Amino acid sequence: MSSGALHHAWLITGPPGIGKATFARAAAARLLAEGVEPGVLPPRLALPAQHRTAALLAAGAHPDYRELRRLPKKDGKDGELARSITIDQVRGLAPFLGTMASMSSRRVIVIDSADELERPGASNALLKSLEEPPAGTIFLLVSHAPGRLLPTIRSRCRVLRLEPLGDEAMRSVLNAALPEANADEIDALIRAGDGSPGRALRYAELQLREIDDALHAIARDGDPTTARRAKLAKSLAPKAAQPRYEAFLDRVPGIIAQAARGRHGPALHVALDAYARARDVAGAARGLSLDAGGTVLELAGLVARLAGDAHGATRG
Repeated sequence: MSSGALHHAWLITGPPGIGKATFARAAAARLLAEGVEPGVLPPRLALPAQHRTAALLAAGAHPDYRELRRLPKKDGKDGELARSITIDQVRGLAPFLGTMASMSSRRVIVIDSADELERPGASNALLKSLEEPPAGTIFLLVSHAPGRLLPTIRSRCRVLRLEPLGDEAMRSVLNAALPEANADEIDALIRAGDGSPGRALRYAELQLREIDDALHAIARDGDPTTARRAKLAKSLAPKAAQPRYEAFLDRVPGIIAQAARGRHGPALHVALDAYARARDVAGAARGLSLDAGGTVLELAGLVARLAGDAHGATRG
């Protein structure tokens, strides 16, 4: 940023929930502020809270900033979002790109996330803007899975990969976000988040400690009578439990992956096979709307395969 020769398009990648969009918005604010008063601001990325650029962005009123993200459905309930960022949203950038910047020498567009661009229309429309951007325009594209983007979009961006947070950084974020949580709760969220504070905070909001404890117990002891699996299925099958069920789909592969890290030999093969199958089942459950109760039983059964001695003997 300080060099004055920043590439016009950046792909900010990494696992979900580690702060990619938060970083993109902070970088956008800094770029816009530097475009007004270069070399004046303190060296840290974040702007002072009272800075005019920060205030305008917080109010959604900065004339040189645009953000594309999925919009609420017109007939949706409880803030349900559209499936994708539409071609009309991308085409709506044309008037913005066709005029001079108003306050700053730069314009910034954040797309959160580029994975959700409607294909092929919205992706192709964005590509046209990336190929010939007006001077001073910078695109910041957030992506959880850059391999799924059009190769032509990737080729026009430089990549900035953000990595999962370490335990101490996670603890700092979670303590700030959840000041009333005790040390045991924070420790459990650090384990569940696996380097992603966004995931950990979502678990805290959904009160998933009980589910996590049940899965760890199944992984440790097995479930020869299926009683633990049946209890999980009963709690997650109702429609009212949908958010917790979806979090369960995310969590099972993560728990199996954590177990795999400490294994070797036959035990590692058991964990890797269970992980691959869990990913497939969880993906199919979302895409095909599989029966929730049956899916929970199947996934918890895969976790039960992890039980056994260090040589890979399993039970459950």
